[in-house]
Amino acid sequence: MTHPCSPLPVLKLVLLLLLSGITAAADRPNVIFFAVDDMNDWSTPLGSNMARTPNLDRLAMKGVTFTNAHTAGIYCSPSRSAIFTGRYAFTTGVYENEIYYVDHPEYQPLQVAFQKGGYRVFGTGKLFHHPEGCIDPRGWDEFHVRNQRQKETGWPMDSWGHGAPLPDPYPHSKYNQMAQNWSGRPFMEVGPIPNEREAEMADSIRTQWAIDVISREHDRPFFLGLGLYAPHFPNYAPRRFFDLYPLEDIRLPAYLENDLDDIPGIARRPHLARKQRIHDKLVEWGEVEKMIQGYLACITYADHQLGRVLDALEQSPHADNTIIVFWSDHGYAQGQKGHWGKHTLWERTSHVPFFWAGPGIARNQKTDYTASLIDIYPTLARLCGLPVDPGLEGESLVPVLQDPTIDTNRNVLLPHDHPGSYAVINRDWRYIHYRDGSEELYDLARDEHEWHNLAADPAYDAAKATLQAAAPREFAPPGTSRKDMEMVVEGETFRWVKK
Repeated sequence: MTHPCSPLPVLKLVLLLLLSGITAAADRPNVIFFAVDDMNDWSTPLGSNMARTPNLDRLAMKGVTFTNAHTAGIYCSPSRSAIFTGRYAFTTGVYENEIYYVDHPEYQPLQVAFQKGGYRVFGTGKLFHHPEGCIDPRGWDEFHVRNQRQKETGWPMDSWGHGAPLPDPYPHSKYNQMAQNWSGRPFMEVGPIPNEREAEMADSIRTQWAIDVISREHDRPFFLGLGLYAPHFPNYAPRRFFDLYPLEDIRLPAYLENDLDDIPGIARRPHLARKQRIHDKLVEWGEVEKMIQGYLACITYADHQLGRVLDALEQSPHADNTIIVFWSDHGYAQGQKGHWGKHTLWERTSHVPFFWAGPGIARNQKTDYTASLIDIYPTLARLCGLPVDPGLEGESLVPVLQDPTIDTNRNVLLPHDHPGSYAVINRDWRYIHYRDGSEELYDLARDEHEWHNLAADPAYDAAKATLQAAAPREFAPPGTSRKDMEMVVEGETFRWVKK
């Protein structure tokens, strides 16, 4: 008889614990984290027929659609930082293009939580901000880029450089053709790519890599982040997607002349004034429809990539044990309030597509529960049994995913680009407070376009006070600016050094 303290039983016990841990991990769901960039709410599940999105329709049938979901930051970096850290700019200091892990290396980002939780962690594309040096390199078992040059220059995640096909002529849009000093910056740039070059496009390549990961055999649950650049400018898509939207059939969104007359001066700062001049020029040239055509083509191109992923998942052994989270980092204005882009606290730029599907999630349901992208981290942590991070500022959406009929009019926050400026949003109201004390207030039930600012009307003082009570009490100062840092590249790695 073997002595109970002999090495053999101890070894058996260790092996038993390890095997039981693997089994427990294998029982947990895989996650496909599907991100798009600057996609607004022009899709059928969100009540719009502007864009053709058959695969978003398909995903909506599989799970829960949040019809009242909002970004957690007005730029790429603040939004994505909030998602991956589970913390607002009020806490991280990422109000514009700061990099959260420079000032806060102690934060446990989402991909590290998955790795610590026993997952294999894969990523590709624009999950973080796209310029060089913005990806958080920690926690990835594999992170795919298109070519070696990107690995040696700080891992940039753009979609139009590094050998990607371009339209002919280039630049293609009149806005950039008329520019006297255009230097390749792709803002307000649209154009079709030859259909035969579709497989060479960055988002097509990233999607194919993700499909290959899905098709592998996995001995542990996996987290797969796929970040598309579409429909962010430049709006380049294969010609076949442009052909779905003939110019004569393009419908313009609702515009109101003099829409900015009741907006505080701080909201009409030079940035927005410049966007108004762009809008006026597009109207003068008759180019508004072409710009919207390119945007719609890119939405449908991104939707096609989603379809490829759904097909691959359905044909894999992981179909019944995989959660899919589909999100966009912002909405996007197409001339509303004279604005083209994001960077505002208004509905058109805060409202985002947000879909969940998978085991334990209700099927073919919609909810107008007010959600924020900052809720992704705590929700996945609960669904996947990840290590607890006590600093998360969102809330778990698991109760809503299980029962979408939950009827709670929750407030969510949206930081602006400076401490002291923010929006509070719920099902009925949007309250905006700027750092100089000026305000906006919109009754969303009666004014879906936010054309009538009620903040100065004393009749709404009680509503304002209730919303103000949900605002943060403290605001972190802005983090270290990129202009105050230098990126040091060492082979295929990089690091930031403060000047």
